[in-house]
Amino acid sequence: MLVALAGGVGAARFLRGLVRIVPREDVVVVVNTADDDIFHGLHVSPDLDSVTYTLAGAEHPEQGWGLAGETFAAMEAMERYGAPTWFRLGDRDLATHLYRTELLRKGATLSEATERITRAWGVGSRLLPMSDDPVSTRITVRTAAGGTTELRMQEWFVRERSGPPVVAVRFDGADEARPAPGVLEALDQADTVLICPSNPVISIGPILAVGGVRETLRRRRARVVAVSPIIGGAPVKGPADRLMGPLGIEVSCVGVAATYADVCGTLVIDAGDAARAPEVEALGVRAVVADTLMTDARVAAALARHTLDAVA
Repeated sequence: MLVALAGGVGAARFLRGLVRIVPREDVVVVVNTADDDIFHGLHVSPDLDSVTYTLAGAEHPEQGWGLAGETFAAMEAMERYGAPTWFRLGDRDLATHLYRTELLRKGATLSEATERITRAWGVGSRLLPMSDDPVSTRITVRTAAGGTTELRMQEWFVRERSGPPVVAVRFDGADEARPAPGVLEALDQADTVLICPSNPVISIGPILAVGGVRETLRRRRARVVAVSPIIGGAPVKGPADRLMGPLGIEVSCVGVAATYADVCGTLVIDAGDAARAPEVEALGVRAVVADTLMTDARVAAALARHTLDAVA
């Protein structure tokens, strides 16, 4: 059994490659839910949905999130009423959020709702939210007036386009949150644990903050391998650099290694960063060099193979 920690588009693309080289049913994915939020009364789980749609082969091919061929008639109609529509929900995507919200309203857990949704999409792999308890990423930013204010993750990332300078990040509710059923058992029993090329601060950070997860990974450290989402000092996609730098984390594969050093024995870094392998290994993390830029599913599959071979 393989277990992957995932969040965001980079993780979804890596997993698309992974299930090309191993049976889908052998893969368990623990997904970040600290990006979840309520929009128009609906419970939206962006990372769970990105992974679900990608593994189902239904994702938008360019943007990596949402569904291919999506339309936005409902959002256009909402604008008529002056409702905030900065977080765009596609017409077909709305069905997922309506269904999830109704299940939760009737008493289902997020894990149970996720199992029903992924089964309907024919995903094949088991997707587990990191927790059934609410955890919310909150980002303190510097305002134009020189003060600070705290934003929810989607407010900073989508509404503000990751513009306001970051001062601090916290995961509201993480101290009280319990891992979703099956999470710790999967991590403890996995042949290999993969940390996908996701934002280390706001995609993987919340998963590690849930009680018991970091401790379990420390015990399994020799079987944990991560893929750096940073190539040549910049993220492939997303705002990782705007979060890592202000928090004192070097925006590089070395910074990623330092962040994961206590839970991860091996880090896959891009060929362009090969010269920095000695710095990674000075942190006690073995460095493996590969092509990590996932230009298509074939390259993603090759990267997944390199990653598994790193701890074979």
